[in-house]
Amino acid sequence: MPFTPQEVEAHLEKLEGWELEEGRWITRKYTFSNFMKGIAFVDEVAAISEAFNHHPFITIDHKTVTLRLTSWEEGGITAVDIKEAQQYNEAFEKARAAG
Repeated sequence: MPFTPQEVEAHLEKLEGWELEEGRWITRKYTFSNFMKGIAFVDEVAAISEAFNHHPFITIDHKTVTLRLTSWEEGGITAVDIKEAQQYNEAFEKARAAG
């Protein structure tokens, strides 16, 4: 069941960097020091996505990786999108800490 717009906003307040886009996506841009670090992050995103069996739209622009999530079958943002976004943020923090 999709979250209401108010519920989405409440969750986004706790998710660093994520924003609501067009009322149906949550989106975040991650910036890396070089292209290959961004690609390594995308590999981690792929593993997380497979574990959830829920896949984001991914755009790679040199050192910036943009992720967009929605639950098509449910018609909006759901708990799965929020949990997955949290795990992507954790993966990013690990990558950043590793240098």
